[in-house]
Amino acid sequence: MKAWAECIDPPVRDRMEKPRKNGVTMILDKGLGIRATQDLAETAAPYIDVVKFSFGTSAFYSEKICRRKTDILRETGVNVMPGGTFLEVALWKEKLEAYLNRAQKLGFDAIEVSDGTIEIDREAREKTIRKAVDSGFLVYTEVGKKDPAEEISVAVMHDVIQADLKSGAFKVIVEAREGGKGVGIFDQDGKVKEGNVENILSGVENPEDLLWEAPLKNQQKYLILKLGTNVNLGNIPPEDILALEALRQGLRGDTLKKAYRESR
Repeated sequence: MKAWAECIDPPVRDRMEKPRKNGVTMILDKGLGIRATQDLAETAAPYIDVVKFSFGTSAFYSEKICRRKTDILRETGVNVMPGGTFLEVALWKEKLEAYLNRAQKLGFDAIEVSDGTIEIDREAREKTIRKAVDSGFLVYTEVGKKDPAEEISVAVMHDVIQADLKSGAFKVIVEAREGGKGVGIFDQDGKVKEGNVENILSGVENPEDLLWEAPLKNQQKYLILKLGTNVNLGNIPPEDILALEALRQGLRGDTLKKAYRESR
């Protein structure tokens, strides 16, 4: 039973519970230790759908530590995946099959497919997605470039999103990097470029197929108010998971105000 269950219900009542297809929250883990991972799982597992061991950070764990972390998270119903940058290195080195096999042995049950840094042609991207799906992984793909100077057009983005979903991707992540500034739908100060959001949505049949990287509170607020409590959000810092869930469920002023007005 929740601590306040007999007294206060969250004002937003349509928040989906796990297992869920929408309202996904992806946590960015840049190097939590075993005890911190355990604390995170015990405190917030119901509000976390997937934890990404960011970039190539898991290359620096011992096998024992990596496996212990994936075990802790999966035992509490949380998917775990290595970062997309890691997969890009595997593709560059022509070691995709070895990468997927090793990921399974280390306890990962999700894979991120991206080309945020290196170039991957459409055929190779499709084959990679299908190979990961056929290997039993839940596949998240990512669209967009980490370098703003290499930003792809919205038309290309729409094509990639459609192709990824057709190939079996569960969600397509909209790139914003860990900082959420100067990339994708965010300007150099981390403010939302609303026109960019509208342009992306204009060519997507189902907005629930997208997961928006939104590490900052103002970004999370904007996307929740625009797309609803069950918008898919990623690159959330571990320490912010409960604050985000409070925002989703109307237990922070920004979304409480909306819920209050709509109830009157």
